[in-house]
Order: sequence, then C-alpha cells, then structure tokens
Amino acid sequence: MDLQACTEAIRTKVGTDSGLAATLKFDCGAEGVIYIDAKSTPNTVSNDTTDAECTVGITLENLNAMLAGDLEPATGFMMGKLKVTGDMSVAMRLQRVI
Repeated sequence: MDLQACTEAIRTKVGTDSGLAATLKFDCGAEGVIYIDAKSTPNTVSNDTTDAECTVGITLENLNAMLAGDLEPATGFMMGKLKVTGDMSVAMRLQRVI
C-alpha cells in the first residue's frame, strides 16, 4: 500500500472514537506522515505534519506489515523496526487501534 492507502486503512481502524485520547504521528520519512488526532471528536486522520504527543518513526513497508497484522507494534519496537519519540504511554495504547 502507498501512503494514501495506509492513511485510509488507519482512518477505518481509528473510527470516530479510538480510545487513544491523544495525538500520534507515523513518520514514514520521505514517503510522508500520517497524523491521528484522537483528542478531537470525532477522531481524525490526515497527512498533516503537525506536532504530536507521540511520533512513531517507521518505514512504509513496516507500517504495511503492522496494518496487515504481520507485525505487532510491541514486537516492532523491540526489533528496532519502529522508533518512538515523545509520550511512550500513547505508543502503548496504539495496540488498541492497530
């Protein structure tokens, strides 16, 4: 999937109330970003480069694997396939969404 397809997939998973209650950004480097605003009602997902409480640095390939269920977020973190900056508790709640 390209960035737009990943954005749509995350938008579907997040829905109107993800329970995340925070802002999170997937930074896929040159491919772009996916920003989740789970503080707004309804929750929104966009490709804005807005600052977030938690940023997950991840390749588009690994993001695709995570969305497909082939890579668990915690496992990806332990393997170094994603890097978390900011509020780690937000990243831990990511399991509920993805």
